[in-house]
Amino acid sequence: MTSSKTWMITGASSGLGRALVARVLAAGHTVVATIRPGKELPTHDRLTVLPLDVRDRGAARAAVETAAASGGGLDVLVNNAGYGLIGAVEEVSEDEVRAVVETDMLGPLWLSQAVVPLMRARGSGRIVQISTVGGVGVMPLLGLYNASKWGFEAFSEALAAEVRGFGVRVSIIQPGALDTDWAGSNMRFAQALPVYDDLRTRLFGRAEIPWPASSEPTGGTRPEDAAEQIFAHVCDDGDERLRVLIGEDAPVQVRAALDARLADYARDPRFPTV
Repeated sequence: MTSSKTWMITGASSGLGRALVARVLAAGHTVVATIRPGKELPTHDRLTVLPLDVRDRGAARAAVETAAASGGGLDVLVNNAGYGLIGAVEEVSEDEVRAVVETDMLGPLWLSQAVVPLMRARGSGRIVQISTVGGVGVMPLLGLYNASKWGFEAFSEALAAEVRGFGVRVSIIQPGALDTDWAGSNMRFAQALPVYDDLRTRLFGRAEIPWPASSEPTGGTRPEDAAEQIFAHVCDDGDERLRVLIGEDAPVQVRAALDARLADYARDPRFPTV
């Protein structure tokens, strides 16, 4: 991907999305960035900023049309918008469940649906789905967040097989821990039940939620480094991976989740062994 392309990046006001916008602009490409109302990005002559609630299917389609019109087509869609939800399955409310599923799974679905006809007509395009290692394994108290990402990955894997013949490629990006505010302002918390206090303490070091905001580094991968790896993957036509691990901790976490699943299946004597 050496010539100038048009990228659409959602959830671009902070963290990984913001870092991706900066990296893509630095490479000479054009970016249409979507942000939540009330957020902003630095101005740039190759940057168009659109407010977007990804849960609104009609607004998602309109944003894709605007992005394609402003850039003479749309080459890359990065579905990055999303947030986390802390809460045991018993604790989460109906509104909290619907909101996280609509944002983290259905939002990317609406945008993917909107962009596929445009890319199919051109015979090329990239859809980049920002998931998580939590799309492979599950952590207690993050079950509904994990569920939204599992659904996200499921339709994305099917989509990859459906559109490959049209010249459109799909990538599922699975970061481990990122040094962003994902666990801060981008985290939601269900109403805590005391019966889960011990579990919260074991997992998070404290029973009280929401936890206080912190500006200290988390020890995860810097968003700029993650953005560099994602950009390199998208620009490498020879990189055929569907799933791309980001961060030094990601491979270990995925291996542990897959090993646990295989060990469970192996309890069935009919399960094939290597």
